[in-house]
Amino acid sequence: MTISAVKILVVDDEPAIRKLLRVGLTTEGYAVIEAINAKDAIAQVSADQPDLILLDLGLPDMPGHDLLGKWRNEDALDLPIVILSSRTDETGIVRALEIGADDYVTKPFGMKELVARIRVALRHRLQQQGERPIFKTGELSVDLVKRIVKIGDKEIKLSPKEYDILRVLVQHVGKVITHQYLLNQVWGGSTDVQYLRVYVRQLRQKIERSPDQPQYITTETGVGYRLREVE
Repeated sequence: MTISAVKILVVDDEPAIRKLLRVGLTTEGYAVIEAINAKDAIAQVSADQPDLILLDLGLPDMPGHDLLGKWRNEDALDLPIVILSSRTDETGIVRALEIGADDYVTKPFGMKELVARIRVALRHRLQQQGERPIFKTGELSVDLVKRIVKIGDKEIKLSPKEYDILRVLVQHVGKVITHQYLLNQVWGGSTDVQYLRVYVRQLRQKIERSPDQPQYITTETGVGYRLREVE
């Protein structure tokens, strides 16, 4: 799946929001389909087969949670669904995620943040389908199938543990990954956190321009690490 082939269905009854998304996402290279209510959205999914849905919860003819539940349970729709809503209550967010939303972005939102969330949702689906996802951010690229890591055009040689750490961070890009989660994934949980710090330091030496001021792998003090997407 290339970005030029990705079709995004925007389900929102607000013309201004649809226009904002249409202009912003088209500029990013996505093809945008629009629906103003649940009935229209159901028909669009069947007719146009989008690759991802941006769903507003406040639809005029059906609650967004109900439409999400129909797609996930009744229709067994497995494509990524990112919720867009002005609601910020924790209950609504948790409910949407439990029903099957891949992510949740509240209005007003920044286009860069939204595009980053879209990329993450699409990348997770590619991985689940066994396709060939290649993660890219800044000069860093990681081919998760061939296990090839590059900075620009230069291939970077990583040890197995260094690669495994980077792979886990790539699979959860933008999210804080705890020390314990990384230890469980890479060492089976039986290794001291100091080993993790040593390997992260070595990894930074290989992929960061300034290892002491990393732009990719940032430290969340006392918690873990986060892989950032950069320009």
